[in-house]
Amino acid sequence: MKRTITIGTAVLASLVILLATTAHPEAAGEIRGKVTSATTGKPIPAVAIQIEGTAMGALTTPTGEYFLFNVPPGQYTLVANSPAYQLKRVSNLTVTAGNTTVQDFVLEEKIVPPTVVQEVPRVQLDKIIKRFSELHIRGGTANGNVVADGYFLSGGLNAEYGNAHSGIMAHGGNTPPNGEPFDAMFFDHTGTNPFVSTEDDHLSTFAIDVDNASYAMTRSYLNRGYLPPDDAVRVEEFVNNFKYGYNHPHEEAFAIDLEGAPSKFGANYQMLKIGIVGQRIKSEDRKDANLVFVIDVSGSMRREDRLGLVRRSLRLLVDNLKERDRVGIVVYGSTGRVLLEPTSIRDKTKITSAIDQLYAGGSTYAEQGIRLGYEMADRIFESGKINRIILCSDGVANVGRTGADDILKMIKRYADKGITLSSIGFGMGNYNDILLEKLGDKGNGHYAYVDNWAEAKRVLMENLTGTLQVIARDVKIQVDFDTSKVDRYRLLGYENRDVDDDKFRDDKEDGGEIGSGHQVTALYEIKLKEGATGQLGMIYVRFKDPDNFKVTEVSRALDSRIFKSTFANASTNFKLAVAAAEFAEILRNSYWAKGSKLSEVLAVARLAEGERSTDQAIELMDLIAKADKLKQAEESESEPLGQR
Repeated sequence: MKRTITIGTAVLASLVILLATTAHPEAAGEIRGKVTSATTGKPIPAVAIQIEGTAMGALTTPTGEYFLFNVPPGQYTLVANSPAYQLKRVSNLTVTAGNTTVQDFVLEEKIVPPTVVQEVPRVQLDKIIKRFSELHIRGGTANGNVVADGYFLSGGLNAEYGNAHSGIMAHGGNTPPNGEPFDAMFFDHTGTNPFVSTEDDHLSTFAIDVDNASYAMTRSYLNRGYLPPDDAVRVEEFVNNFKYGYNHPHEEAFAIDLEGAPSKFGANYQMLKIGIVGQRIKSEDRKDANLVFVIDVSGSMRREDRLGLVRRSLRLLVDNLKERDRVGIVVYGSTGRVLLEPTSIRDKTKITSAIDQLYAGGSTYAEQGIRLGYEMADRIFESGKINRIILCSDGVANVGRTGADDILKMIKRYADKGITLSSIGFGMGNYNDILLEKLGDKGNGHYAYVDNWAEAKRVLMENLTGTLQVIARDVKIQVDFDTSKVDRYRLLGYENRDVDDDKFRDDKEDGGEIGSGHQVTALYEIKLKEGATGQLGMIYVRFKDPDNFKVTEVSRALDSRIFKSTFANASTNFKLAVAAAEFAEILRNSYWAKGSKLSEVLAVARLAEGERSTDQAIELMDLIAKADKLKQAEESESEPLGQR
């Protein structure tokens, strides 16, 4: 079965092609120092240190220290800037190859007078943006906003402005355009799978997907008091956010788990749950890793202190790596550059110092940063080891020519060699879900969204081996329904992972990747023909070994005996999966969920939680309750006054 999927214009506007090769720093020096208060003598954290006229900069640590690595030899002007202190410049600072230049700052406190904020006349807007762009001012106040000539520009004045649609708000307001709760959130509309008659097509084929970014993004919306946009909700990522107690295989790469029961939300239909369970590798048996962190340090990463969460997340990851692992760091703002050459975890202090100096500012040359990251990963590539890019970004790019095909081809070339990519998204507002999801998919890795510290720990600590080590590539699933026993079926979700039926055994066709211990769950609603018993079809899973690319296919018969007689008799995990799926269907306004109510979904989640209380079930119940309250408020506001 094949549905046409169109890449949205937002992704085309967010992908860029490198116009010129950035030179690799063969010989460079370092600048480091400490910033203290002239009044108290104590260190000052979070001071922006920047080499004037360049994109190189850092923030001081809690001890007031800063570090600038890979600085080309030459003379520079170094600037220390903090909202509470007077700006200070040091000119003619000399950097020589292989040496460290020490430059300390002692800053005087300043008093900032209140600014009278006025509404921006339309004719002044281009002049203000041009003036600040020429001065290379990217942001300015603690929250990333800028006051210019008496005008307040929300979100900071940086090159993100044009893409972010941040808007100009008078008197400190920050209301995004078009009535949206957050500005410039880009999602792709992938449609909704229909019911398919087995007489028309008895094969259902798709690539696996272990992402859960859509669930985490929705959680962030609901916890902030908003319903998510329809297009932000992907059913399979809600279902795959939860663990269902599958038994991991010991000898084989995969096991197939099946369970079915009457559908709770579709009369006279059966719900089928298919679980694909990967072999689990112990953390001590994980392969050694060559990792390259590619980090977005553009001006938009200052918003909500999203770069601060990136720093904490990467420090957590580094703390859980092994001594034989290596880490290199590439950053990109207005340009891409190497921040840290590949360094052994044995020198962890150097790695964490580089992470601590991350500083947000400038426009977003995403493709240049990604290209430099892949070039570094290619230089240190070692067969038999984990070779992975970890991309941390809000997904927005706005420098250079756009061209989705070129960047995706470039990524595929490296992915085919064995260099994988994990894209990890941060932030609400000025966020491109489309780009980050496609990068994770095409990079043979995965896509995660980190909305809080708990999620960072889940992705980068609790499931680190699964995040890093791939156990199977190009994994595809095909379900072959028996036309004499199954009347019709509908796959819930996976709209953007559809594969042509005749491509299932075409091993050049891209599939999904599964990491150590990963579990993939798919739900089908099926209509059985009267009296149907016995074998209802076959389930096939096809994949490649990540090291030698040998192709293996496993299968399991779909037998009617796996179906329980009532929904109540189904397992707790089955009920949890059904609740998660229906929750997503309602939020995305699926045609097939028109008659469903969130209160009914909450009752199913509560039933699962009552049978076995888990943090997962409790959180799901909380989110369903919040969504129900918001939907009721929305419906109340849309009613005519006379009917309220």
